[in-house]
Amino acid sequence: MSEHLQLSLALCRIGLYTCFRALCCKGPPPPRPEYDVVCIGLTGAGKTSLLSRLCSEGSDGIVPTTGFSIKAVPFPNAILNVKELGGADNIKKYWSRYYQGSQGVVFVLDSASSDEDLEAARNELHSALQHPQLCTLPFLILANHQDKPAARTPNQVSDQWLLPK
Repeated sequence: MSEHLQLSLALCRIGLYTCFRALCCKGPPPPRPEYDVVCIGLTGAGKTSLLSRLCSEGSDGIVPTTGFSIKAVPFPNAILNVKELGGADNIKKYWSRYYQGSQGVVFVLDSASSDEDLEAARNELHSALQHPQLCTLPFLILANHQDKPAARTPNQVSDQWLLPK
């Protein structure tokens, strides 16, 4: 066999071996970082629907959360472990028991709700903002139900209902 052919075969073997190692022998991909987030808001604000959509689950038969639920929401670079806390009056008093270990807060409100409900949501938000375990965490305030005719814009919700009076 000519030296040229031998060299070509050797390079092919090295190339195949390198490709095989690169594709098959790397081991598992590095784990994505995980973050613990608490999701709160009044009943009917859309917390469960939001999490169902983020997890690509069906929206058929969604019922209000009684107590709490935990969902892992995958994103390309991270996983959010979301503790969704029910918003009924008899459950809200237990919210603070689930705050420990949270690294962020999602507060969902119904932007099409009545003035009284928005005032109640404002009070709950300000209570959460003052809680020692949450006051230093990042907050996302989601003005949900923007598709409803009576919905207030995020700016209206922010200016009229969420800022301190």
